[in-house]
This record gives sequence, C-alpha cells and structure tokens, in this order.
Amino acid sequence: MPCFRMTRRTLGMLGAATLLVAQWGVGAQASDAWPTKPIRIIVPNPPAGPSDIAIRPLAAAVQKVLGQPVIVENKPGANGNIGAAEVARAPADGYTWFWAMDPVLTVNKHIYKNQGYAGDAIVVLNAAARFSQTLICNPALGFKSVKDMVDATRTRELTYATGGAGSPGHLVMESLLSATGTKMVHVPYKGPAPAMQDLMGGQVDCGFLAAPTVLPQIQSGRVTALATSGKTRSALLPQLPTIAESGYPEFDGTFWLLLAAPKGIPPEIQKRFLDAMAQAIRSPGQQEKVKSVDIEMVGSTPEQAQQKARELSDKWGALVRKIKLTAE
Repeated sequence: MPCFRMTRRTLGMLGAATLLVAQWGVGAQASDAWPTKPIRIIVPNPPAGPSDIAIRPLAAAVQKVLGQPVIVENKPGANGNIGAAEVARAPADGYTWFWAMDPVLTVNKHIYKNQGYAGDAIVVLNAAARFSQTLICNPALGFKSVKDMVDATRTRELTYATGGAGSPGHLVMESLLSATGTKMVHVPYKGPAPAMQDLMGGQVDCGFLAAPTVLPQIQSGRVTALATSGKTRSALLPQLPTIAESGYPEFDGTFWLLLAAPKGIPPEIQKRFLDAMAQAIRSPGQQEKVKSVDIEMVGSTPEQAQQKARELSDKWGALVRKIKLTAE
C-alpha cells in the first residue's frame, strides 16, 4: 500500500508538471504568434489635440513594423480617468496600450478619491515626449514680462484661466505662484478653447495654455506671450524666454507624454512593441511632424520612464497637497 500511495502521488506531481509545461508552451506560442489581430492605443483626450496628433504617425510606423493595424481610440472624460480605466481593465495580452499626458497617471491619483481602477493596474513603459505651456495675458494689462505679472499680483487681484482643475495649465500656474509667494484666482474651463476665448475677451487676465492653442492669437496680437514653462525654449516660439530665464532659475514646468499598458504583458510581447515604438520615436520624420504642436520626441527605457513618473508624481503630489486640490 505505501508503494501504491507513493506512485499515485508521483503521478499527481507528474501531471501537475505536465500541465505547467503545457501552459508555458501555450504562452510561448502566443508570444511568438503575436500580433494576430489589430492593436489599439487608447488616448484619453478628444481627437486633434496635441497628444492625439503626436501618436497617430507613431501608430502608423508601428503598424508597418508589426504587420497588423494599430488603431488610435479616443476615450476622453474625467481628466483622463475614463480612458485609463479601460486600459486597466483590458487583458495584458499586448493588444491594448495607453498614450497620455503625464498628469493622468501622476496627478489624478492625488486628486481623485476613486479613479475607477487600481493604481498599480497600469505600468508606464516609455517617457516618449515632452512639452510645455505658454504663459499669456490679455494685452490690455500691459504686461511685458513675468516680473510685470508677478508684481501686479502684489497690488491687485488677478485671475487666470485653465482648461480645467488638475490640467497642465493649472499645475504650472500654481507652481509659479508658489515659487513667487503670490496669489491669483483660478477660473477653470471645460477645455483650452473656451479658456482662450474669455482670456481674449478680458473676462480673465492670464493663463498657461499649450503653444498650438495660443500661437495664432499671439501672432495676431490678441494676447501677449510672456514665457514658456519648460527648461528649454519652445520650437514654435523661440524668441520667448522660459520662466527659468525670467528670474526663476530653478523653475521647470515640463510635462510628458507617457506610453503605458496593463500590468503583466509578457516580456517578449512588451519588448517587440516597445522596440517598434522606439524606432518610430527616434525617426527624424516623427520629430518634424510634432514640431507643429510644440512637442519634442525623446523616448526612454521602461526603467527610465517609471523613474520619471515617480519624480513627477512626487513633484505634483506635493503641490496638490499644498493647494488642497481635490476633484470630488
């Protein structure tokens, strides 16, 4: 009897081992065959915005490498949480990816009690591109520099427009006000277009908005540009100084476009997609295509991207707590 029990136990162990080998084989075959169907990249913004414009030529380039359609799907709403939640719920099979401005993954978790998904369900894999915001004011104010605006806040109440609470324009203005020890009244709008309209109309005084949104109005003289928020000058507005060059040398209001995915994608699949994306990001043609939306393609390893996301989360999280920003 003891010998029989041992044999049965051994058979059980062999059966389990066989099952594991079979499962590994199926997984390996799936990785080898991937992709066998269209791949989608979810963008949590409406079509035709800067981040959407930047990803579409990248998707086309990746499609050529992988031999399957790469479809960009716009899923706007809730400051990017709707699109992020869909990615978080997707299978980790390499057929769903995420392309978002960094606040969606680095700021929202600090301002929303419930984002609609677990924070660790999405992993950042490439810090693909960086961009900045442009500080503009209504011309009637007569400001010619950042110093003019800051000095004015000390003697009267000024207002500033943004595309919404927690948006890049909101974060960077509050960062500047914190650095200068001054205050302005925040007037949030549902997107940059209505913010720009009221700024031109004089209903609000100033604001940080994306360069493509403000460039025609700057050129026509309907708004006055004072500075850009990043560490380097804008390719669209090379004559405009940065905030750092305007008397605040430590200031850096750079934002990033991040490529992410559901956690747990098999390493072989992840590498193939990231290699194809890295090749597209580095191409001179892609650099030229995004100049019109004031985006600089950079690219990174997954480790560098995750470190960058942690740094941004720490930086903006500290600001969110300081200004007591909540979205609920």
